[in-house]
Amino acid sequence: MKSYDLMIIGPATRDVNIDYTGQQVCDAGGAVTFCTPAARATGAAVFAAVKIAPEDRELLEKLGGDPADCALLPSARTTLMRNEYFTPDRERRNSSCPAQSDPVLPEEIPEVPCKLYHLAGLLSGDFPGALLEHLHTRGLLSADAQGFLRHNENGRMVFHDWKQKLQYLPYLDFLKTDAAEAEILTGLTDRREAAKVLYGWGAREILISHNSEMLVYDGKDFYTCPVKARNLSGRTGRGDTTFGAYLAMRMLGTDVPAALLYATACVSLKMETPGVFRGTLRDVEDYIREFYR
Repeated sequence: MKSYDLMIIGPATRDVNIDYTGQQVCDAGGAVTFCTPAARATGAAVFAAVKIAPEDRELLEKLGGDPADCALLPSARTTLMRNEYFTPDRERRNSSCPAQSDPVLPEEIPEVPCKLYHLAGLLSGDFPGALLEHLHTRGLLSADAQGFLRHNENGRMVFHDWKQKLQYLPYLDFLKTDAAEAEILTGLTDRREAAKVLYGWGAREILISHNSEMLVYDGKDFYTCPVKARNLSGRTGRGDTTFGAYLAMRMLGTDVPAALLYATACVSLKMETPGVFRGTLRDVEDYIREFYR
């Protein structure tokens, strides 16, 4: 049986994205959709377990790769998201959710050998506590904080603190948040201080994304790398692309600073073009040579 470096788990979505000029684009979205191609571009062996309605199977095509490296986890509905951006840099937006997929259950996770399981969630309710407990026994575990902080309240996206954070953060070998989510979790606006608190609560390697830089804290040292995108037309999926690339590089044995450099260059390149990352390892290495040396 084929073994994998990481399995990316979560709901794919149908997205309606409206930019600050009013232009509307409909596309596939979701953390799993952006994480997976970025991770695969590194050369890592990546399995995707995607929660969608079976009639929306074509969304899996966005992930690229071999169809054998993907599983559809059936849901009564596919998550629908509407993102309205108010500024050219896409930092200010309003998100709504007309429909949410069913939770991912422990018994749905494919029985394939895997080093790391990444919970690429979108909304509270995507991943019950029993799933974290189950995956924690199978290998390394990673999660995106938004899948526990962002709540769908009658279609409106509202952020609340993760009530079970002290119980489940110690299960996480890797944790990704953005600056706003880190503040919700810890009450701190200083990203470094927030990372220290999250580490103290049990998460072992924390990546905090920001529009200016990516930051990693491993309990000993801080590592940062600046975002150098020349335009932001592909801003959607920034954190997911970064973390997918970062986790893949770490699973391939790359140390923290080199993995962070690669991941930040990857997302900088991705943000210059709308959609998921479609480049190669060589493209990212060329970008590093041009903009990071």
